[in-house]
Parts: sequence; C-alpha cells; structure tokens
Amino acid sequence: MHISDKYYDEIFEFKGQWDTPSRCGLRIGRKNGKTCVIVTELYQDNPGTSVTYAGKSLAQQICQAKGLSLTDIVYIECNPDANSKLSFYDEEFFEVIFDAGYRQLSKEEIKEILQ
Repeated sequence: MHISDKYYDEIFEFKGQWDTPSRCGLRIGRKNGKTCVIVTELYQDNPGTSVTYAGKSLAQQICQAKGLSLTDIVYIECNPDANSKLSFYDEEFFEVIFDAGYRQLSKEEIKEILQ
C-alpha cells in the first residue's frame, strides 16, 4: 500500500525503537505564528518503527535535524487514507501533547493548518 505524496514534502529517515532504521513522511509549515510539524505514517514503505510508537524521540530527531525547539512546535501525527475498505486505514490527524496525550483534529482544523 503506497501512500500518496500529497501528505508530505519529504521522507524523513529516523532511528526508531532500538535504533531501528525507520521512515516517515514530513511536512513543516507555519500557521498563526506557530511551527507545525506533521509526520505521516508510511505503512509498508516504513521498514521500522511507526510514527506513533516513535513518539517524542521522533519529534526530538526532527527538531535537531531542522533546527527547531520541541517546546515551540505543534506536533501532528497523520494516519493517511490508504484507500482501503478497512476503517483502520481511514485518514486521521492527531495533535500530540507530549506527556499529556493526543487530541484528534477535525477535518476543518486540519484544513486550516494545511492551507
């Protein structure tokens, strides 16, 4: 199952759990004075750890590579539409609030962020 590149601007290579080579889609943009970092799960195109299981470690690796501060970003995980009949593969976006949890974003919220 190949994920459309409409979800990301680049492929980001990162160290997953136990330093496993891993990949995700990455889009970084600015909205309302905040830096938004969107990581996209690549499913079969990712040989290692999923973005959800990589969590804060992935965010830290992106910040280090891109010269960002973890405290100054809005971090969003994307489970892209995989054109599957299984609801597990429906498009969903979650804002990750580290050490506090997740908040699912509405379609309107994510459209505003992606504009």
